[in-house]
Amino acid sequence: MKLVRGAWKLLVAIKDGLVLIAMLLFFGLLFAALNARPGTKAIAPGALVLDLNGTVVEQPEEQAPFAALSGQAMPRQYRARDVLRAIDAARTDDRVKVLVLDLDRFGGGYPATLNEIANAVRRFRDTRKPVLAYATTYTDAGYRLAANASEIWVNPMGGAIFTGPGGSQLYYKGLIDKLGVNTHVYRVGKFKSFVEPYTRADQSPEAREASQQLLGSIFGQWQEAIGRARPKAQVAQFLAGADRLIVAANGNVARANLSAGIVDTLGDRTAFGKRVAALVGSDARKSIGNFNTIGYDAWIGAHPLPRTGDAIGVVTVAGDIVDGEGGPGSAHGDTIAKLILNGLAKKDLKALVVRVDSPGGSVLASERIRLAILEAKKKGLPIVVSMGGLAASGGYWVSTPGDVIFAEPSTITGSIGIFGIIPTFEKTLARIGVTTDGYKATPLSGQPDVFAGTSPQLDTILQAGIENGYRQFIGHVAQSRKMSPERVDAIAQGRVWDGGTARQINLVDRFGGLDDAIGEAARRAKLDPAKVHAEYLEKEPGFAAQLAAGFADRKDDDDATGGDAFARIAAERRGLLAQALGDVKRLAMAGSVQARCLECGGLGPSETAGADARLLDVILARIGL
Repeated sequence: MKLVRGAWKLLVAIKDGLVLIAMLLFFGLLFAALNARPGTKAIAPGALVLDLNGTVVEQPEEQAPFAALSGQAMPRQYRARDVLRAIDAARTDDRVKVLVLDLDRFGGGYPATLNEIANAVRRFRDTRKPVLAYATTYTDAGYRLAANASEIWVNPMGGAIFTGPGGSQLYYKGLIDKLGVNTHVYRVGKFKSFVEPYTRADQSPEAREASQQLLGSIFGQWQEAIGRARPKAQVAQFLAGADRLIVAANGNVARANLSAGIVDTLGDRTAFGKRVAALVGSDARKSIGNFNTIGYDAWIGAHPLPRTGDAIGVVTVAGDIVDGEGGPGSAHGDTIAKLILNGLAKKDLKALVVRVDSPGGSVLASERIRLAILEAKKKGLPIVVSMGGLAASGGYWVSTPGDVIFAEPSTITGSIGIFGIIPTFEKTLARIGVTTDGYKATPLSGQPDVFAGTSPQLDTILQAGIENGYRQFIGHVAQSRKMSPERVDAIAQGRVWDGGTARQINLVDRFGGLDDAIGEAARRAKLDPAKVHAEYLEKEPGFAAQLAAGFADRKDDDDATGGDAFARIAAERRGLLAQALGDVKRLAMAGSVQARCLECGGLGPSETAGADARLLDVILARIGL
């Protein structure tokens, strides 16, 4: 008994010790997060540093609690409107002497979003304050921002090699056939290419035609913007013959960039820091290359959103549109609908702006959001839609209630079409000797049967349902855009358009960003745009998420550097694996009729920043890679 009592006391002591350690860790993190809250310290003069270690998105995902404790570099998602507010607030603030763009680990964003930020950088530079950009390797997205800097620095061991949009898409038809999977596809729209990876081994002529038009327009806008920002840079020559220019520089990419006027200065991070320190000063107690810095989070905290004047409601539909409820980063139909309805009931809203940045998703969830927006219209509120980088398929479905639709020339929109996919495994099971049988009271008994296949009657019903859903989609667009259904059908068929073309064919009304849409909503409500404020209808982050974000902000990443061209290639390979994982997940788990865009994925933020990549990390960790 003494032995048992001794063991019990030991276990109780271990338990008490673990509880004490957990409490100390919790309160330590709480103290760190509270002390890291932006806006709690005075802003000292220096350089405002936009260290964009991650992607720029419309609505960041909520950080997992204590994710920052993993010890791994955690790419961040930056809210686009916060980045714009930070830059514009710095233009007229004497404390900001220089704007620094640290693009070493920049994961990009949709073209329209990058254009807005690049224009904000240019507005800052027009005040005659210096803008300095630095990266080891510039991507197309990173250079879109850097081109507006007064000085572009690049690491001598790095450089810029522009690739343009486009590339390979994975097609699984051969694998699916080898596995014996029978993919039942129900769709409308000859350009609705989202299902093609599961039904073809290559791109259809229709999808190729649409991609060529879309990507050509987007890339043409990129080239035009770079030409305006840096007219002396020989970007066209570099695009046409990068290999020749780099070989002539003995393989030194950075030196070839310098000769072509693409960059201004070669130097490592220490040399870059010395240059900034010469403009804003430094702390002699710190290492060489430091300079007086204004941190992004502290700056955002010191410039909160305005709260005076009448309220214009702004609801954000960002990410994949999915059924049910959930946090930010994906557009959960029930959650967004509740945000709209609660805002109408509890806030004195004068108008509603719907900010869309989505490739689409569930038709059911899209309709849930559309109906909630219509409730605002029934109350007499003006409805203005503001399309961000992407508003396609379901993203256009939720835009149809708008009285007016704003977009950017490089916004990706359209893709008016729907589809459904059901995989069945009767051939797979037959290969291993498994068969199915049973009594069926009707032709629909047990359907859809993933083990024995779908029946002809079910196929007919599902296809008819898809065609009916497409007619509804066409009807919503026709009513919204004051066009005949036949005209809408001619420009629909699942085809994706750039914002410039979309305006020509009457899918959008005007060019402009979110601020333009809020101003228009105020005018339609007969209010002075200068005397209103945006009331964002968003779910507040939970305490644990705020704690995790606060701790992550304290991490010192100043010495972290981006990779060279080979590191960039490795990241792209990782992104391709994440894409494949996502494709398989969507085939196996898509739970409803879908209105989703395939072409949109390769034009946005890096694939390695999303949920599919995080799932990939877990898998690779489990197999020891």
